[in-house]
Amino acid sequence: MTPELYGLMAEFDHPTGLVAAAEAAREEGYRALDAYTPIPVGDLGPLLGDPGSRLPVLTFIGGALGAAGGLFMQWYADVIDYTINIGGRPLASWPAFVLPAFELGVLGAVGFAVSGMLIANRLPRLHHPVFAVDRFRLASEDRFFLCIRADDPRFDRKDTRAFLEHQGAKHVHEVPAC
Repeated sequence: MTPELYGLMAEFDHPTGLVAAAEAAREEGYRALDAYTPIPVGDLGPLLGDPGSRLPVLTFIGGALGAAGGLFMQWYADVIDYTINIGGRPLASWPAFVLPAFELGVLGAVGFAVSGMLIANRLPRLHHPVFAVDRFRLASEDRFFLCIRADDPRFDRKDTRAFLEHQGAKHVHEVPAC
């Protein structure tokens, strides 16, 4: 009995080979693709089906909520809870509220951005199936990897292996499911 597979992973020496293999895989109909590289490769995002990030919107929402919360907190304290009439000045003097509201806006934006990044990346994840491949440690040094996951509808162990070998992969590794 063969162990359950996470997918097949092809190893390339150069990013051009990886990008060409990812393009060919998309044209062949594979959709469940992952790439692991030691440097950013700009052409890979659209090929892997990256939908883009919602993190800027989430960061803006956090900043707006933080600033609004800061303004409300100061207004409530000065106007409702602890009113002090100083020289006939208005109780809700917004220029005095701007700096603390700005700081709370930054704090809210950072909090939402970090939380959103952790959730979007499914972190902390202490183990991933690709770590079981011995040569995967080279992904942080000088090798480029393309993984076609077994949950892809087009995935077939023999056909996918032949496809990856035909793309010029130096090695094709089976990634066991953990």
